[in-house]
Amino acid sequence: MNDEKYLAALRSYWKANSAFPSMAKLCDVLGLSSTSSVFALINRLTEAGYLQRQDGRIAPSKKFFARPLLGPVRAGLPQPVSQEEPELLTLDDYLIDEPNRTSLHRVKGDSMKDAGIFDGDLLAVEHNTPTKPGDIVVAYADGELTVKTLRLDTDGKYFLEAANLAYKPIHPKASLELLGVVVSVVRRVRR
Repeated sequence: MNDEKYLAALRSYWKANSAFPSMAKLCDVLGLSSTSSVFALINRLTEAGYLQRQDGRIAPSKKFFARPLLGPVRAGLPQPVSQEEPELLTLDDYLIDEPNRTSLHRVKGDSMKDAGIFDGDLLAVEHNTPTKPGDIVVAYADGELTVKTLRLDTDGKYFLEAANLAYKPIHPKASLELLGVVVSVVRRVRR
């Protein structure tokens, strides 16, 4: 078994347990016969940047969670496969610019379907970010939470607009508080 297969086994274990087991248990997880083999593997994966040592234990690094970005794929006519070495990318790197100011929210409902946001989608919402009319925002309108497009009426008052003609615009009666701007949408197409 090469290191890629061991790395795959470690990723699967981490996904199921959110932690790594003891070195002795790692022998079983990886199918290795001795802890010295596990130590050698851990050293190789640490040198390669997939693992790091924290307080005497091993922990995943950012690279551990990265996936190969294999290049563009046409949604039209097929194209030749790229022969370039793929870069490694984590979903956090791609979706989130400000991790300390970002939260995730699951969408319920269909009021934003014409903006490509559907029931069950996951939104990355960046807080404390300047907003402007036209931004898709998560907001409290009169104390109720929603995701809509921020708009400005002719009187200079902000309101929220759905991206589905079945829903009327929301003109808050008492308050409009913006929680943050939607910076990315994630959708699973197969469950």
